[in-house]
Amino acid sequence: MMPAKLTELSPAKINLFLKIINKRKDGYHNIRSGVTLINLFDEISIEKSSNFEIKYIGNFAPANNKFDNCIISRFFSEFNVTKPDYKFVITKNIPIQSGLGSASSNLAAVLRILSKLGYKNKIKDYSKIGADVPFFIKNSDSLIRGIGDIVINQSFPKYYFLIVKPVTNCLTSKMFKEIKSKNINFNQEFDINKITEYDQGNDFEISVNEKFDEIASLLKFLNNLPNVIFARLTGSGSCIFAAFESKKNAESSLLIFKDQFPDLWFKIVENNFI
Repeated sequence: MMPAKLTELSPAKINLFLKIINKRKDGYHNIRSGVTLINLFDEISIEKSSNFEIKYIGNFAPANNKFDNCIISRFFSEFNVTKPDYKFVITKNIPIQSGLGSASSNLAAVLRILSKLGYKNKIKDYSKIGADVPFFIKNSDSLIRGIGDIVINQSFPKYYFLIVKPVTNCLTSKMFKEIKSKNINFNQEFDINKITEYDQGNDFEISVNEKFDEIASLLKFLNNLPNVIFARLTGSGSCIFAAFESKKNAESSLLIFKDQFPDLWFKIVENNFI
């Protein structure tokens, strides 16, 4: 018997590093990235209904409660999956166009719900509908390679993060178009299934620093906070983060940040939270 209601949490992620390896013949880029889950969640609730419906609510929901390019709607149409007679309500607590992976995470959470509803998964490659989808399906810290389709178990140190959402938004497809061949200089011999000394930084910061003064200045500010280990762009942006060894250090730096930028969205989160 189908359940009348179900709820599933949809976590955000942070890219601890992101390297662009090369551009493929199909137009996609091969990357490698260390990705960790954080305790910031969207929430997906479903309820039995006379027809299929998707509604977005919450702080980061669109004004009309629908996204024009909804990844969940695309999944059902592009993979020809039968739509269940449920209403999906997605509470958006994760900033969008931020590099925190909320859309891909939402789809992975929907796939977990469909599994509970008895749907059989025959799809092998989700990466082309969203590069982060295979990671969120696996739902644990990983080294990501290829176009996001190679997901390798990886443990990372415990961090406390001060995450900041600038006013600027970054659309992933546009950010990849900004990548210049001259800036791709990763030695492909080191694109292997384990972390190396070359796995540092985020290659998207080159174009972000050139294109978005707001993000560049915020990154500089975060890097100069006391006790910060490193500050970085996550994914293709626009969210940036500062990593700290302790929650106390993160909270102390938050007070400094909040005094200078009181109108921006910010939050302290952590990885390895389970």
